[in-house]
Amino acid sequence: MFTGIIETLGKITDLRAEHGNLHITVESAITNELKIDQSVAHNGVCLTVVGLTDTTHTVTAIEETLNKTSLGHLKVGEPVNLERCMQMNARLDGHIVQGHVDQTAICTKYTELDGSWEYTFQYDSSIGNVTVEKGSICVNGISLTVVNSGPNYFSVAIIPYTYEHTNLHNVREGSVVNLEFDIIGKYVARLMNR
Repeated sequence: MFTGIIETLGKITDLRAEHGNLHITVESAITNELKIDQSVAHNGVCLTVVGLTDTTHTVTAIEETLNKTSLGHLKVGEPVNLERCMQMNARLDGHIVQGHVDQTAICTKYTELDGSWEYTFQYDSSIGNVTVEKGSICVNGISLTVVNSGPNYFSVAIIPYTYEHTNLHNVREGSVVNLEFDIIGKYVARLMNR
């Protein structure tokens, strides 16, 4: 369980394909606090730490994960949003995030405003996921509030702190991002389809 509040940016230092899997090695400020078998969200994808050095940790994404997320698009040197799982005695500052990416989306519009940034993302609505204005959405692991919502798109507004401390500062038109839709909305949508 996560909150969508990014702890730190990591840097991809190595990508190694093995059979259908991808081993991802990341350098970050929280490496010395991690342990083997710990869950860490990488751009919103919950992955298990399988290797550690003094400065890096390694996780493995299987083919199923690569097919449903943007992790297969990663490149060495790119920043990745990192969040460790939440502690039960901590505040839930974002929203309930499982680290289970539902699908990807493409950034269709990026606008720099006076003191903020607005992003519009388009996604395949045939899967059944929906957004609502002022509802929650998780983009690359970041808990955000939906500004505008349509049948297959939504937009979010980003404050300077989020822009500077997450990898959204690299997202432009055409960029592929991970989406995790609000868990309550997913249950309601499922019940309405029955």
